[in-house]
Amino acid sequence: MFDKQTYIRRRAELKRLVDKGVIVLFGNNEAPYNYPANGYAPMRQDSSFLYYFGQHREGLVGVIDIDNDEEWLFGDDIDIEDIVWMGFVPSVADLAAEVGVTRTAPMKSLATYLSSRAPRPIHYLPPYRHDTKIAITELLGIPVAQQKDAASLPLIQAVVKMRATKSAEEIAYIEAACEVGYVMHTTAQMLIKLGLTERFVAGQVDGIARSLAQGNSFATIFSQHGEIMHGSPSDAALEDGRLVLCDAGCELNDYCSDHTRTMPVNGKFTQRQLEIYSIVEECHDYVLNVAKPGVKYQDVHFAVCRLMAERLKELGLMKGDTDEAVMAGAHAMFLPHGLGHMMGMDVHDMEGLGQIHVGFDEETRPNLEQFGTNCLRMGRRLQEGFVVTDEPGIYFIPHLIDLWHKEGHCKEFINYDLLETYKDFGGIRIEDDLLITADGCRFLGTKRIPYHPQELEDFMASK
Repeated sequence: MFDKQTYIRRRAELKRLVDKGVIVLFGNNEAPYNYPANGYAPMRQDSSFLYYFGQHREGLVGVIDIDNDEEWLFGDDIDIEDIVWMGFVPSVADLAAEVGVTRTAPMKSLATYLSSRAPRPIHYLPPYRHDTKIAITELLGIPVAQQKDAASLPLIQAVVKMRATKSAEEIAYIEAACEVGYVMHTTAQMLIKLGLTERFVAGQVDGIARSLAQGNSFATIFSQHGEIMHGSPSDAALEDGRLVLCDAGCELNDYCSDHTRTMPVNGKFTQRQLEIYSIVEECHDYVLNVAKPGVKYQDVHFAVCRLMAERLKELGLMKGDTDEAVMAGAHAMFLPHGLGHMMGMDVHDMEGLGQIHVGFDEETRPNLEQFGTNCLRMGRRLQEGFVVTDEPGIYFIPHLIDLWHKEGHCKEFINYDLLETYKDFGGIRIEDDLLITADGCRFLGTKRIPYHPQELEDFMASK
């Protein structure tokens, strides 16, 4: 939690940006895992509620009446039965006072309060939890199917504007999370050996996140099938000659880290693996030279795609004019996702508010028609204080190869005969977290998880 004045300033700026009406920010409730008393633990608070009201307790709703300059925290004090099982929790009034809010009321009063504010606009963010959707229906009479479209655009735009640019305090928290990320990934690199299962190594990585931080920022991806974007760890044993991809991060002080590394299971790249890996490495490092304030991240993405296509042409996997190939989307055979995404309190920061509002703006719009380009999460102009991921990859997806080959898709740019021989390759991704500075950018975290080929091989050999 930040100091009280931080939350007071944030709410004041939010009121200024939204201008009029009543803002309702729903905190999260505990969610049952497989029966009512067995909840997901620990409870994860809604990020925007945290940003403006700072409290982690479940069952809270923050309300800001802009026109009357009132701020409220609605929630019920816990009773003795809760104290017996969970320990003492401060009163709602005490929690409110910690973040500079003077007005509180029990949850049963919220419906009456909101109805008394009609017909002024009620601003809420797009809900993503079913209990919040039910609450919006009960409080505002908006059917679940209509709630996303009825969410307040002025509130969405204000929250994105504020949360997108990280303060020095927030950057320090992200840096701290990246330090834990370093331990997570280097632990994996030191553990990897023939015969261990994917699940075992991933479990050790998760243990680091739970021991040194609040936990994972997303479900760990650890798989020898790196061509599967979200490959969950399986019981498969690590095999000689394979590559294994680890995409993992943690949450610390409510802020995230997100890194990816790809390693040879036996500690040594084959020549073919090194050829592909070196292209991803070059693309990853290239971003440091071009990402800066005022540059569209969409342009950085396509510059990386052109560089990748040029290098794949040198290996004979692509052919033809590079610019035409990228315009046709031929590169998406190898890179079917965007270069990166916003990161902060959420690992895909604010994605629930609508990617068109977070990663794009009125100037920069997404292309939802072209395969691969439609997965570009971040395209807008970069600003100082943005935190984005830099995560190029090359993947050989057998079913995609078969489909495009059968259809003759982009055949003038892709050498399908040679590509057929890579179906058992897997995939490679290298990812770091990038802070946009006044005159350029830098990677976050004081320690860099080994990724340059010789450095990586030497590190793995040192175990």
